Amino acid sequence: MAKITAAEVNKLRKQTGAGMMDCKKALVEAEGDFEAAVDILRKKGQKVAAKRADRDATEGAVIAKTNGADKGAVIKLSCETDFVAKNENFVALANKIADIALASGVSTAAELGAVEFEGGLTVAAKLQEQTGVIGEKIEVAEMATVSAPYVASYIHMGNKIGTLVGLTAEAAEAGRDVAMQAAAMNPVALNRDAVPQDVIDRELEVGKDLARQEGKPEEMLEKIATGRLNKFFKENTLVDQDFIKDSKLSVSKYLTSVEAGLAVVDFKRVSL
Repeated sequence: MAKITAAEVNKLRKQTGAGMMDCKKALVEAEGDFEAAVDILRKKGQKVAAKRADRDATEGAVIAKTNGADKGAVIKLSCETDFVAKNENFVALANKIADIALASGVSTAAELGAVEFEGGLTVAAKLQEQTGVIGEKIEVAEMATVSAPYVASYIHMGNKIGTLVGLTAEAAEAGRDVAMQAAAMNPVALNRDAVPQDVIDRELEVGKDLARQEGKPEEMLEKIATGRLNKFFKENTLVDQDFIKDSKLSVSKYLTSVEAGLAVVDFKRVSL
């Protein structure tokens, strides 16, 4: 039986994040072979991941990052409990994965899983490993990207919401303001043209039904519903919403007050 030193156990713990006793058992099982011990711990992680595959991972951390110029990525790294979500190592892992997402150029969580993390592991393999270490289901549940002449980001306190906003020109403060707006006000679309037709149809139908219940004449229902739809657009599309820092301005008017022609071209919002 190979003699396992405390230094070897500590080295394996630092590399994998597994507990001391788990590391010692893996080294004993691997007869001192360090790489084999790493594989044993990874296989343990795979077993834990399989057992917890049907669990709900509704907690986690949302991280939004940009390259300081024309690209941004936002990811949601999910876990099962708030205790894990607030752990600094978990948040550091989420930040690392967001950095990889931004640098890789991929646009979906599935594509991100195949990108190299480090040490020959893919992102998917690293998450599988960490599932074994932490004992909870961990996954990149969502990912989104924005490309524009200038991209700004905002992360709501506690990593609960992350947003990206693409502007027609560089405007760091305005970009952050609008990214904060998207986080706080949760718009359904960029502008009225981007609202899905099924949402418009539903709003019109609800508007007609409400007017009918209020006793309005049948011939007036369409006009009343259209008026309510316009109010819906104003309240739920990013560019038409009242700007949270000055309700006298819409978001679009705020941007043009900063710089003529400045406008939002895209945004993404990811939340727990």
